[in-house]
Formats: sequence, C-alpha cells, structure tokens
Amino acid sequence: MSPLELDKPQCNCGVIGVFNHPQASVMTYYALHALQHRGQEAAGIVASSFDSNKNKQRFATHKGEGLVLDVFSDSTILSDKLKGMSAIGHNRYSTTGSASIANIQPFTINYRYGNLALAHNGNLTNTKILRKTLQDEGAIFQTTTDSELFLHLIARSRKTNQLDQIREALQIARGAYSLVLMTDTSIIAARDPHGFRPLCIGRKKMGDEYAYFVVSETCALDIISAEYVRDVRHNELVVIDRKTIETGEITSYMIDDITPQSCHCIFEYIYFSRPDSKIFGHNVDKVRRKLGKNLALESPVLPGDDGEKVVAIAVPDSGNTATLGFARESEKNEIPTKYEIGLIRSHYVGRTFIAPGQDQREFKVKTKFNVVRGVLEGKKVVMVDDSIVRGTTSRSLVNLVREANPQEVHLRITSPPITHPCQYGMDFPSREELIANDYNGEEEIGKALGVNSLHYLSVESLMASVPQEEGVGYCNACFTGNYPVQIDLGGGKFATEE
Repeated sequence: MSPLELDKPQCNCGVIGVFNHPQASVMTYYALHALQHRGQEAAGIVASSFDSNKNKQRFATHKGEGLVLDVFSDSTILSDKLKGMSAIGHNRYSTTGSASIANIQPFTINYRYGNLALAHNGNLTNTKILRKTLQDEGAIFQTTTDSELFLHLIARSRKTNQLDQIREALQIARGAYSLVLMTDTSIIAARDPHGFRPLCIGRKKMGDEYAYFVVSETCALDIISAEYVRDVRHNELVVIDRKTIETGEITSYMIDDITPQSCHCIFEYIYFSRPDSKIFGHNVDKVRRKLGKNLALESPVLPGDDGEKVVAIAVPDSGNTATLGFARESEKNEIPTKYEIGLIRSHYVGRTFIAPGQDQREFKVKTKFNVVRGVLEGKKVVMVDDSIVRGTTSRSLVNLVREANPQEVHLRITSPPITHPCQYGMDFPSREELIANDYNGEEEIGKALGVNSLHYLSVESLMASVPQEEGVGYCNACFTGNYPVQIDLGGGKFATEE
C-alpha cells in the first residue's frame, strides 16, 4: 500500500479504444486523463499505423509507471512514436499481478492472424485453472496478471476466424471483464455475460466520417467532445471497423448463447465512477443524491437543544453529491440541516509522500484533508462518506474534525457494512481486515471510530436507490457474500461464497 493511500476500496482500471481518428493516440491520452481516478499505478497506449515499407500494420507501444501526465510527459511520444488512426489505452490499478513493468497494459502479441492488443478491466474467477491448464500445454507467461490469459486463449484457438477465436476465448474466461482489443483492421469491445464493469461507445464527426470511441465512463467522451452512442451491453461483443464507418452500423455478437441477468457492480455508483459520468445507462450524480436522500430517511440526525441547524459535511470528493441529497431530504422533512464545506481536500499531494515518525496515519490524513474550523466549531456535525473498509482513515478523519471543537460528530455511510472481499476487480482486504467483521454492530464500530453515532445504509435502501429495469441486476457480494459467479479456489475447486 502506498504511504498516502487512504482506506478506501481501490478501483479496477480504465480502458479506451479509438478507431478512425488521425490523432488516435492523442484522443486516447486525454480520455485516459479523464479516467485517471480508475487507476493511478501505471498507464499505457498502443497505436496502429500502416507501414508502407513492409505493406502491413505496425503496432507501437508506450507505457510506464505513474500518472498519465507523467508517463506521457514528452509530447513527441504521441506525435511521433504513437502515430496512427487507431489506438487503445489503459490506466492500471493492480488487483492481480505485482506492480511491475511487465504487468502494465495494454498487452500486445503478433500471431498467425496478425497484431493484437488488449486492455482489460475486471478480474477473472477461473484464473488458476486456466493458467495451470495453459502451462501444462506449454504456454509461457510474460506477466502475472489474469489479463494475459485472453491472449493465450485467442492465440491457441483452433478456430479459423479471428473473431471466432476471440469469442471462444471470452466463453472460456469467467468473471468480470470489460475489454477493448485492437486488431490490424478493427477495434473490438466486449463485456462479460453478467456485465460487472461499465463500458460504452461514443463517436465524433471528423469531416465526412465519424471517429468511434470505446471508454469505461462517459466522462472520457466529454473531454474529447464525443457524443455518447450507447453502452456495450452485457454478454455483447462489438466490432468497429471500416464497415462501421461506411454504414454507421456497429456489428454485434452475443458471447454466450444465453444472456443472463446483468450483475452490475453496485460500487460503481457508490464510489468508483465520476459523478459527471453516465454508467450502465444512468447518471452517477443522480444515484448518489438518492443514496444520500435514503440515508437521511433511514437515519436522520436531529438538531440539539439549542435549535441550531445540523451541519452536514461530505468526506470529499465521492461524498459530495450524497451529502447534498442527505441535507436536502432532511430539510424537506423539517429537520433543520445545512450543507457546508467542512473538509478541504488537497489535490496536490503526490502518492509517494513520506510521513516520518510514529504518527504517520494522522499525517497521511492531514496532508490530504484540513478542516474549516468556523463551520464546525460548536456545531452538531454529520459527516457523510461512501464506505468504511478497515476504519483507519475514518478514525483519523473523526479525530481531525474533533480538533475543530464541534458539539457532536455523527457518521453516515451511503453503503452497507463491507463484510466480504470482492472477487471481480476491486481490491478489498481479507475478511479479517474489514472493520465490520471486528465489531458487533454499528454501536461498537461507532465507538471504535470515536463518533456519537454511526449508521450504514441498509442493503434494502441501497438496492432501492439504484436504477431498476427489467433484466438488470446488481452485484452486492461485498455486503452480502452472495457471489453471482463461481470463484475458482484452485485445484479444480469452486466457491459461490467466501
């Protein structure tokens, strides 16, 4: 864990694909910048251009550790090295595999059907079985990530058509994947049959033709002024090629013959996605406001005897819109509440900041947050946050707020207690490290965190807060332990529960 890494669920990754744009790598760069919140460990871009000397497509790659701005700090990388009309990109937060250069995506291969590059968001659940089977058959792995499995499965397929090879590989892989692949002639995108992770399609008018984009969130379309077309559906594989440019039609295939009900990751709405994004076809901001609203209905904070308004503050940034919903619903129900900015977050502290001494945890929080004393002093304060994992940061934040001498501090969480690790692409600790498993209920956890009261949003209110559509479901396994896809425990054994 990085010295400054706060106690939050760690996100998966961000993926981008661009087709038919003269500055495909530049568009990918900006889109990656918009998706920086999905992964800060590493970034990479692969661009495809035509090599007239060899009369074939050439793939060029640049990737490295750090933020997008650092990895591509030399602008000539984009203008000279990564030329081409197509490109794919990846922001990495590692959920499998070590943090080594070899594990940075996109991955590329050259096999009998030409060049192939891949960027993957998610986690496979049958990694151990697949890896052992492929190794027994002679496969040599270059990385320690599950993402490389796709390339081996595609390259070793006996199918005589590249698209069929890709589809067969996706049918063998199990778990969570939102994929963008680049071939010599196309961009291919796919979401696993349960659709755990978001992925959408956009386009932008370029003269007489359109450039097409595939991105994890719509905020990546906004930065390049592209219009949202639609989501890649769960259990869908789409092909964007010259036919798409000429006809405007995106070729679509089913991965499995039968499409199950979707299992969208509910944490995408709670925390991961940017509030200005649309994921799974709905606005994140709107859902987060509803989470705050239902939290206020379920566990209001009443004013004290002095009759002064309760001060509602967010733990920035993911708690901002939920706190608005909490404060407005409280006022609507005649509970005097005022939304205030009580915590200021610094956006300029690097991930490598070193906090020497014994009280490192307090310094980590203080380098990231500071209180607005005039807002909090003498007030009854309710802090709204999205989740508690180990509880270390929550405890430090409560201590920080108490330095401003409020009357009381109450904590409200827009998700239920996290009791199980995620198996589909989020980096949660083991069950033993989760604070919800260390104490018996909200009262005990609240005392351990140092607040006057604590309330988590119930599973029922959480499910009532997210969009409801026919055939659409959600994965809430980190709260309930109900894993919708079997998990490979190794040795041919599977589990449906932790």
